[in-house]
Amino acid sequence: MKYTKFTTSLCKIILAGDSKGLSNIFLKAESVKIPDEWIRDDDFFADSVKQLKEYLSGKRTEFSIKINPQGTDFQKKVWKALEKIPYGKLCSYKDIAKAIENPKACRAVGMANNKNPIPLIVPCHRVIGTNGKLVGFACGLDIKEKLIKLEQEAC
Repeated sequence: MKYTKFTTSLCKIILAGDSKGLSNIFLKAESVKIPDEWIRDDDFFADSVKQLKEYLSGKRTEFSIKINPQGTDFQKKVWKALEKIPYGKLCSYKDIAKAIENPKACRAVGMANNKNPIPLIVPCHRVIGTNGKLVGFACGLDIKEKLIKLEQEAC
């Protein structure tokens, strides 16, 4: 596994992946322990870093980064549904449960969001509670709020 580290106006970020694609984005990376067997390779991630910085500066609305998230079949189904949420738009956990044709799976959708290994590219931050409130973001509600604001101001 290869990785890189970089700092943005939002937080410190670590990317990890291999030739199959990007498998992890760690936001608030100060607390992440990098496994000894991982190899730092900044050049390998140069385009991904560029795209993420463009996104965080409001200049990019879509990514062309090859991804390879690891999870259960259910999680992958949820993550695919998240990728369909348009930039600057929000939906509820219930909306995602309906989109995957499992309307009673709101809590399971929330748990899959929590396990999303590629936040930003798989936009779990665009999912809010049915009541319109910001809830449940593994990287912290402060970052979720900033990402939503960034996208809505750019639209």
